[in-house]
Amino acid sequence: MSCASCVGRVERVLAAVPGVDKVSVNLATEMARVESARPLDFALLKQAVDKAGYAASLPEPVLAPTSPSAAPARVSPAPGGGVAVILAALFSLPLILPMLLELAGVHWMPDGRMQLLLATPVQFWLGARFYRAGWLAVRARSGNMDLLVALGTSAAYFLSLYQLFAGGAMPHLYFEASAVVVTLVLLGKWLEARAKRQTAEAIRALQTLRPESARVRRDGQDTDLAIGEVRVGDLIVVRPGERIAADGVVAEGGSHVDEALITGESLPVARHPGDRVTGGAINGEGLLVVRVTAVGAESTLARIIRLVEDAQAAKAPVQHLVDRVSAIFVPVVLAIALLTFAGWWLIGGDAERAIINAVAVLVIACPCALGLATPAAIMAGTGVAARHGILIKDAEALELAHRITTVAFDKTGTLTAGQPSLAVLAPAPGVTEARLLQLAAAIQRGSEHALARAVQQAAAGTHSATGAGAPLAASDVTALPGRGVVATVDGERLVLGNTRLMREQGVALSALSERADVLEREGHTVSWLAAPGGAGVLGLLAFADRAKPQSRQAVQALHALGIDTILLTGDNQGSADAVGRELGVQRVIANMLPADKASTIAALRTPQSCIAMVGDGINDAPALAAADVGIAMSSGTDVAMHAAGITLMRGDPALVAAAIDISRRSYNKIRQNLFWAFIYNLIGIPLAVFGLLNPMVAGGAMALSSVSVISNALLLRRWQPKEPA
Repeated sequence: MSCASCVGRVERVLAAVPGVDKVSVNLATEMARVESARPLDFALLKQAVDKAGYAASLPEPVLAPTSPSAAPARVSPAPGGGVAVILAALFSLPLILPMLLELAGVHWMPDGRMQLLLATPVQFWLGARFYRAGWLAVRARSGNMDLLVALGTSAAYFLSLYQLFAGGAMPHLYFEASAVVVTLVLLGKWLEARAKRQTAEAIRALQTLRPESARVRRDGQDTDLAIGEVRVGDLIVVRPGERIAADGVVAEGGSHVDEALITGESLPVARHPGDRVTGGAINGEGLLVVRVTAVGAESTLARIIRLVEDAQAAKAPVQHLVDRVSAIFVPVVLAIALLTFAGWWLIGGDAERAIINAVAVLVIACPCALGLATPAAIMAGTGVAARHGILIKDAEALELAHRITTVAFDKTGTLTAGQPSLAVLAPAPGVTEARLLQLAAAIQRGSEHALARAVQQAAAGTHSATGAGAPLAASDVTALPGRGVVATVDGERLVLGNTRLMREQGVALSALSERADVLEREGHTVSWLAAPGGAGVLGLLAFADRAKPQSRQAVQALHALGIDTILLTGDNQGSADAVGRELGVQRVIANMLPADKASTIAALRTPQSCIAMVGDGINDAPALAAADVGIAMSSGTDVAMHAAGITLMRGDPALVAAAIDISRRSYNKIRQNLFWAFIYNLIGIPLAVFGLLNPMVAGGAMALSSVSVISNALLLRRWQPKEPA
């Protein structure tokens, strides 16, 4: 594909295939995304693309083994890339040499037949691609950049041919115009292709992270196997300095692991038995034995690559306006060129001048830059964001994030470490601390909730230290999202949860309410244990969870961007207020169920606002989906990440401001690129119509427009998240 018109034609033919629901074609990646509610035969899609004059193939599976022999062979009647540009330049140089010598006062002009010999291979051999693609566009009743170039250069060439054999002793020839335009367009496409490869560097960098083999320990023997032979449950041995071959959990050993290219974390992180490690990370100083938990397409690295590819292949909403303009662009340009020819011929009576001015119109108006303006910026923006641990799921999230006016945070695991510890046990009269902890541990056994883990750890520590408090068994355990747990222990129905749950169960809290108020004001999270049908309150458990070191700087960074902050939490008001004060959050809303968070986000949304929700847990998923932009921590649950448009690959809330910053910069690049893409045509076409633009200058400007658009987008690759003050 060569321009925005090509994109439109490919989209139309694919959309016409029976069963296709939605099509999105990206000029910068040369990828098409086809969506369907039922299975599609790729042969039908390929046939449609072939009929439109293009060729289609399925992309290789993410992280699939590749080899040079796997690439399809291509046969071309003319050299491609840089070789074609060099050959075209060598043929064209003698044609423009007279103009250069003229500047030095030297008058020399090659013979007309020599000009014909030099221009012909450029026009019909090196420029054959424009004729092929242009003819296919005509057959498809469409137009594209290649058609404009073919028409414009052919007009100049054949006018010169006519003048050579019928124009008398001193014919006025334009062979240099046709040859130089072809050369400049080939140069522009070559520079454009090189720049597009640079925008895709993020994907290539991620793809190089996976080792080709792994050292697998089976039956006590270490064997080197191809990565495709590694299975979930295998033990892989990772020596110091090697890349970890697959996702897993450390079974033996300890080391520091460099995950910079995956999470953006600049410093190596410590890993010990029980810790998770990611395939593609580099092991540091120690020997690790890792039990594999995911391989192939299900690995973290493969999912990251898919997310980045999907984001780069998708269209931003602003691109749809560009597509509508591109659909009528080439026909309008052809009409303007015809009017230019007719006007100059009828008014001035000079057919030769009329043709040259029409050629300039055709050449300057090629819509290459228009088709590249948005996808080039999206590719560069999502690529550099991924390199710093920010995964943007789609182009819509990237475009929306620049408008964010308010960021709502979950508390536990997002702004706090999410690793609370049991700080206080306050039993009711007649109940011992050991009994209170024993009952709470029985109810919480098997739960993955952060508070449940804190209770289990405290109970395990007490049991190992004293040998007392043997574990009890709970039955009929029922989780109540956002409130707590109901279970039966020793034949008695017990409830463990927050104040809201106690009120629902009709439990009076007066015995310990003053103590609870004090603990909440100090920033503790309070849970109650009660027997609603019996003794009532049995005691309270207070948990402490420290704020992440980066959280305050993260909130301040958002305020510096002019963005309001809100804390939404299911925790009690006192604990939430304490965290809010510590971090400088502007507004705190506590005692929220998951549905409450979603409805609060929905209520905050207005036509003038753009709301982002940041969370990490299952209970945050409804709010993430309800927000204009959902931002999930990868340290949280898969459910949260699926509901979010942006995923932060490490649990650093400072990345929220960084994600908004790269979104703003990317959107600015899109606007700049569209401005330059349109300005070339808005200025160039009138100049060409009024005979003020030489075809060679028009060809150079057209080539420059595409290169300038991509070069401007590539400036995003220098972006770095701002360091906290």
